Amino acid sequence: MTFNEYQEKARLTAKYPNMGNNLTYPTLGLTGEAGEIANKVKKIERDDNGILTLNTRDQLIDELGDVLWYIAALATELSVDLNDIASINIDKLLKRQKNNTISGEGDKR
Repeated sequence: MTFNEYQEKARLTAKYPNMGNNLTYPTLGLTGEAGEIANKVKKIERDDNGILTLNTRDQLIDELGDVLWYIAALATELSVDLNDIASINIDKLLKRQKNNTISGEGDKR
């Protein structure tokens, strides 16, 4: 499945207020799901002595799917294809790597 195919199928499952003109809902959903991932990773340290169990791994994979869904929803709200976002991002990273600026801060390195 391509990113664009995922984005199209994810849109079929979307139901939230003012779809097509609502950056807020998918943005808040994305941050909430990312927070759930962070919380699960925190609990690996606290409860499992830093050892990733198969159960927690499965839970993280599930949460990553939720993150992907919200990224797709946000991209759709912005009228951009996920394939294009992926291409733009990898081009940026490869340019940084070529210029030895992959480490550091700021978007314009």
